[in-house]
Amino acid sequence: MDFRLNRETVPAAEVIFTGTQEQPVELDYILPDYCPDIFRLVRCEVTPVVTESAVIGDKLSYELRCTVRILYSGEDGALQSIEQVRSFTRSAELGRTVTDPEVELLPKPGHISFRAVNKRRLDLRGAVSVKLTVTGTKDQEVISDAFGMNIQLRKSPVRAAAKKLTADKIVELTEEAQIPDASAEIGSIVWSRTSLDQCELRLISGKLLAKGEAEIRVLYSGGGTVEPMSFSLSYSQIIDMDGVDESYDCRVSAEVLTCELSPVSDKSGSSRMIRCSLELRLSCTAVKTSTVMVATDAYSTVYPCEVTSSEIRAEQIPVIHTEPFRHSAVIAEGESVPAAVYAMWATPRNINTRLSEDQRGVVITGMLTYTCAARDGSGMLIMPDKDEAFEVEIPVGEELSGAGISAEVLPVSVTYSMGQEGALNAKAELSARISVTPSATVRALTEIVIDDSSKKERDGDYAIKLYYGTEGEDVWEIAKRCSTSVSAVMEENGLTGERLEQGGMLLIPMMI
Repeated sequence: MDFRLNRETVPAAEVIFTGTQEQPVELDYILPDYCPDIFRLVRCEVTPVVTESAVIGDKLSYELRCTVRILYSGEDGALQSIEQVRSFTRSAELGRTVTDPEVELLPKPGHISFRAVNKRRLDLRGAVSVKLTVTGTKDQEVISDAFGMNIQLRKSPVRAAAKKLTADKIVELTEEAQIPDASAEIGSIVWSRTSLDQCELRLISGKLLAKGEAEIRVLYSGGGTVEPMSFSLSYSQIIDMDGVDESYDCRVSAEVLTCELSPVSDKSGSSRMIRCSLELRLSCTAVKTSTVMVATDAYSTVYPCEVTSSEIRAEQIPVIHTEPFRHSAVIAEGESVPAAVYAMWATPRNINTRLSEDQRGVVITGMLTYTCAARDGSGMLIMPDKDEAFEVEIPVGEELSGAGISAEVLPVSVTYSMGQEGALNAKAELSARISVTPSATVRALTEIVIDDSSKKERDGDYAIKLYYGTEGEDVWEIAKRCSTSVSAVMEENGLTGERLEQGGMLLIPMMI
């Protein structure tokens, strides 16, 4: 039997492990002597971050750091802030060894309860969760061509990651920001949020240049009230990645590891400056793709033929789409409206995505938690939350069916106002960052077996067969069903496309 197969090795992305781990967080804290007694608890937040991770053999290990911040007021009404850090080492069994692992760890705060045991002691119980996803690479051998035995082959191009480079860099930034002259001196830092813009990436002389900006928003207490302020820190970092050049598609993501804020004195000795020590992790990935022609179906026009196929998923670089949108909500009405509002912010939670009805956009749903720092009628500082569901459709402008979709919602700013009927209204400016990974999943042939001991049987002795085709019918399927070649059907009927543009009678040349 004169029959030959050519094979290609295609590196395929494979999800090795996915799951969620919960980590209890507990704190039994006794106030130091310099802190005033607890009169009223105001707020508690736990912020989790994964600082390190590694895959060794078939085991994933990572370090989880949880920053606990508790706000309370003393009898004089002054706001006090307590910050404690709890670190944990966690691991997960992957089930097998991973080649070129890519790890995604997404920490998320859970339910937290806290109480004052007495005037000097605080008790906190809660948990955070971490979603784990480990993707590896495996080489899959597929058929790229076949010769002999009247074989007919259907081929499809697949873009695959021929080579992949990764690099991480820790960036440390320090900045001192001056508070406005009209503001009272800083007593303590009450609250802070750090948001990162989309990092700009350029290739310069075989190295990657990553540039971006971090915006720090702060609430601080002083003079019997709280004050908001914001400032920005820019970074420009060279990242070494041996072998990277213009043939690679590159992406970078920035993540906040720590943001330490502390009041410092200016030249006059007044506490009118905030020192910010920011630690970021820049994670870079560069992928060189190549196009491989793989066989997706086969048959012989003369002999019985059996094929074996396997689904392969080639790794692709995601395309990022960024789109602004707005959300508005009524935060409080009637007696629940605060006497004064100092600041307001919004935190996106529980983000989910689905394709729009026309498959050319993304519908993002989730929850926005509005938080305001305010003063109630008794003069005490309060920081209530208001949860509001949202849904927004973001057009992308391309066919997304089969693509991998994920989205991140970033708060840009929040403004608030009092309505005509005395309600507290809020408007949030947000940014949707949508990651679209093109579909590169194809069912490719891994084996073709031809039985040359017998030939296919014909149902009559004729050279041309009449066949009535329907609009949109696949010419390959017609030729396969009739045991002839695609080229013969197209040439005999003057067809130019892979599918019939209109229904009608076709002449099918027989080849057996």
